Amino acid sequence: KNLADQRKAQLIHALSEDSEESENVMLKVYNSIQEVVYVKNQMLVKVQGKLKAAKLEIRDLQAEFEDERNDYLSTIRRLEREGQLLNGLLERMVPLVRRDCNYSNLDRLKKEAFWDEDSAAWKLPDVTVQKTTLPS
Repeated sequence: KNLADQRKAQLIHALSEDSEESENVMLKVYNSIQEVVYVKNQMLVKVQGKLKAAKLEIRDLQAEFEDERNDYLSTIRRLEREGQLLNGLLERMVPLVRRDCNYSNLDRLKKEAFWDEDSAAWKLPDVTVQKTTLPS
């Protein structure tokens, strides 16, 4: 601000005099103002370039996020369809399993099954068939 005040004072003083020296002062003030404007324009161009790059980066990230989101949604839909198919198959196959087999009751089988974290797989009970002997 002090520099601006000094230039302003020089300009006022130069305007009040009609001499060659006053013209030189005015040219110096004008040139220094042009330099300031030029420097500020250069800074503005750099900042605008950074802003444009940041906007492109944001757009790229948003597009990447949208692609990943769509992939997740399609995977979820595919897994839901697969689960529905497997449930339908089980419902059709359970009546075909012998009644004396522990796999004939799906609800009990689901209760006995557990998830093993170490192997990352479901542990299902062994298949057993209860032998019933009728009295003779």
